[in-house]
Order: sequence, then C-alpha cells, then structure tokens
Amino acid sequence: MRRIPLSRRSHIIGFQPLPTGIAEHESALERDFVTVTSFLDPAASITSQPVTLAFLDGHARRRYTPDFLVQASSGRSSLIEVKYRADLREQWPRLKPAFAAARTWAREHHATFRIATERQIRGPVLGNAKRLLPLRHAPLDVAVAQQALETSRQLDAPTFGAVLAALPVSRPVGLATIWKLIARGALRVDLSAPITLDTPIIR
Repeated sequence: MRRIPLSRRSHIIGFQPLPTGIAEHESALERDFVTVTSFLDPAASITSQPVTLAFLDGHARRRYTPDFLVQASSGRSSLIEVKYRADLREQWPRLKPAFAAARTWAREHHATFRIATERQIRGPVLGNAKRLLPLRHAPLDVAVAQQALETSRQLDAPTFGAVLAALPVSRPVGLATIWKLIARGALRVDLSAPITLDTPIIR
C-alpha cells in the first residue's frame, strides 16, 4: 500500500486500468502522467512505486521510493519521479541525494531515471489523450473507415477537414469515424499539437 503524506497539491488516490495491468496514482499530476504514458505507448508497463531505495545522506540513513517504473514497448526502462516544478525548487536540497540514489539504481538495472513535471505532462498531448483514449476501442463502421483511409491516401495534402469533406456520409458519421481512426493510430497526426480540421494527416 502506498503511503504518501498529504501536501498542498491535489491528493487524488485512484487506479487506471491499462492494457498491461492497473496503475495506481496518488495525485492529479501522477494520474495525468499515467494517462499520457499509456496513450503514447499502449503496450508500456507502468508499475507504481516499484522499489524503495535506502541511502546515506551525510551520516543519516534515508529511504526514497520513486513514483513509477515504465517499461516501454521498445524495451527501454525508466524510473520516474513525478513532481510539480514549484515543489522541486522548494524541496531540492532534500530531494537531490534521493535522486542521486535513484540514478545509481537505474544504471545498475539498465534503466534511466528522470523527473516528469507538469511542463512535460500537461499540454496538447494530455488533451488529445483524454479525448482519444475513450474512442480507442469504440465500435467502428468498417466501410466508412475504409473510405476514410483510401481518401487520405488519394489526396495530395490530406488534412482532417479535407478527408471529412470528401467522405460520402453525413458530417457526424464522418467526424466520428475520423476521430476513431486517429485514436486507433490508423490515421496518424501530430499528437503534440491540438487536433483541428486543419491538422495534416501524416503518411
């Protein structure tokens, strides 16, 4: 059981079901990190508080538990600490030796250690993840989906709007189909930017 003292930041305890298991979070920022990570790499394994490290800080013995271990589908492993930037600045003298211990552990286990803040976690990718994840396994009209895919290949400069305009179906059906295809990765777009009708389809 994770035991983290309450702070002035939002303390939200919960679980997220993932294709690879269940990830636990205890803050809004941790929740958003899990959402973004699972969105960008659905096959990634995300383990909450995977290890507790014992280390010396001067003459004092201390313990530190990083937030997550992420094993990407590529095979890379990352030990992750999720922190707000303001908390990093405020707590840095206490956190620095703990992070040094985490980097040592990561090197010994063929992983990397990194700190994820709201700057990396929150932005267009998170917005896209929240919109697209519920659509990833939504029912799809196969015939309309095939038309959309063929249209995207035929257009010289396909965009979300151009594919939508070329589909011989109602606008709501076309919109729903294109969103679901993007969610499944069948139509690729730049997920680091907001998705609009002008968003190019990547071929």
